[in-house]
Amino acid sequence: MKRRTRKTSAVFFPFDLFGSGGTAAGVHLLADELREILADNARETVPTRAASYSPHVRLEEPTFETLADLADWREYGRRLANAALKRGDFLLWVSGNHLGVLPVYDELAGDAKTVVVQFDAHLDIHHFRDCTEELSHGNFLLHCDPLPCLVNVGHRDLLLPREHIAKTFHAVLPATRLALDPAGVLDELRTLTAKADRVFLDIDCDVFDPTFFPAVSQPVPFGPAPAAVLAVIDAIWSERVAGLFLSEFDPARDREDRSLATLGWLVEYLLLRRYEG
Repeated sequence: MKRRTRKTSAVFFPFDLFGSGGTAAGVHLLADELREILADNARETVPTRAASYSPHVRLEEPTFETLADLADWREYGRRLANAALKRGDFLLWVSGNHLGVLPVYDELAGDAKTVVVQFDAHLDIHHFRDCTEELSHGNFLLHCDPLPCLVNVGHRDLLLPREHIAKTFHAVLPATRLALDPAGVLDELRTLTAKADRVFLDIDCDVFDPTFFPAVSQPVPFGPAPAAVLAVIDAIWSERVAGLFLSEFDPARDREDRSLATLGWLVEYLLLRRYEG
C-alpha cells in the first residue's frame, strides 16, 4: 500500500501584541509570498521540482478582527497547532512577534521526546528590573511550564547568569561559539537531536546578523549569516524534523526586500528538502 504523503499546514498567525508591533504585517506578506509561489507553480507548463511539494501545502490565515479573538489568542492558536499536529502534518507556523509561537509551545509542553532548536538573538527569559513581569515577547518562555526540550542557537545575551538560563534551556550554543567553532557546534547539535522523536526549528529572525537581515525591530550585532543558519539546519535535518516556526519579521524595516527574499527562499528550500527526500 502506498504511504500517505504528509501534508504541510502553513499557519500564518498575525499576532504582534506585547512586543514588536508591526510584525503582523510580515505574517501577511509571507502568506502572500507563499500563495504567489504556489500559484506560479500551478501555472508552470514544464516539469519543475516544485511538483514534489505544491499539492501538499494547505494555508490557514486566521484573523484577529474582534476583541473576543484577541482575548482568546493563546487558546485559539493552540487549537490550530493541535489540529495540524494531530493530522501528522509538517507545521509551518509564521507569527508576528516571537510571543505568537507560545501556543505551539503550549501544545508541545512537557514532551520529553521533542526537541525545539531555537534560533534567537535573545533568550526570552528576561527578568531584569526594567522588564515587565507580565507576559511579553521578551519573557514568554517563563510563562510556559513545562517546556519541551529547548536548545538555543545564536543568542547574544551577555548579562543572564548561567544558573538562570539552565532553568529553561537544555543547552545554549551562543553566536560566539557558532562563529569560533562551527564544526563543534554542529557536532553537539547532532548529538542533542539524535534521540528525539520530533525536532522543531524555531527561527526568530533577529538571530540573523542585521547586515544580512535588517527587517527586525531589535537587531543585535555579531549574529550569524543566513548561510551559517542553513548549515545548522542541514546538520540536524532528518525525517524527524516536524515543523518550522518563523517570527519577528518586520517588513517596514526591510531594505530592497532583502529579508523577504531570505525567508521566501528558505521556506521553499525546506519544502523541497522535505518532499524530495
